[in-house]
Amino acid sequence: MRVPVIAGNWKMNKGPKEAAALINELKPLVKDAEATVVVCVPAVDLHAAKQALRGSKIKLGAQNVHYKESGAYTGELSAGMLREAGAEYVIIGHSERRQYFGETDETVNLRVKAAVQGGLIPIICVGEKREQREAGYTDTLVTYQTLIALTGLTGDEVSKTIIAYEPVWAIGTGLTATDEQANETIAVIREAIRAKYGKRVSNKVRIQYGGSMNPKNVKGLMAQPEIDGGLIGVASLKAADFSQVVNYSK
Repeated sequence: MRVPVIAGNWKMNKGPKEAAALINELKPLVKDAEATVVVCVPAVDLHAAKQALRGSKIKLGAQNVHYKESGAYTGELSAGMLREAGAEYVIIGHSERRQYFGETDETVNLRVKAAVQGGLIPIICVGEKREQREAGYTDTLVTYQTLIALTGLTGDEVSKTIIAYEPVWAIGTGLTATDEQANETIAVIREAIRAKYGKRVSNKVRIQYGGSMNPKNVKGLMAQPEIDGGLIGVASLKAADFSQVVNYSK
């Protein structure tokens, strides 16, 4: 049985004081969660978030990681730095990183390997644009993105990663893939992993849905057999909304 993972991606929102306040509001609301709960906060919030999370089961995550351990990379953070700051998870390859900051499938792979070697659990984002889906390329694209991202990892390392399927056309737009569309595409991703790494590994990998999951649609999405949680954007910025997503089964 795969334990679902519900991760909040705060993006560029909340300073340290706001981060601590949100976490303190959230903690009692998700204390009995059956899923693994993660908050992926801006780097400046890591310390405050770590302090606020003490005594809770909520895990701490970052939103990006560099692929070198150290060096002349102004503004970047290594896996070791994030780990020392308290992060256990890290989002890699989010569509906004690809769109605005030049991330490629190859740099995503470098970051994934650095995260794994640095003791972080990567949440690897893959997904298609609207025109790519309409042209019938969704399955080919997510298969390619997934396998490139995982290149160089052992089967055991792959089994501990998290994949987030995020249809780019559904991020921040209020649009959502239907429950069946999301399940079908996630099944394609799992089959790609099975074909390369075997059934044991593919059965262990948790694959989230990351396209505008919210309190209204979470039950239907999480009822699908292939969906193992969500990467939550706007709904993670309010404790009441995020807790409803986390507690979808109650």
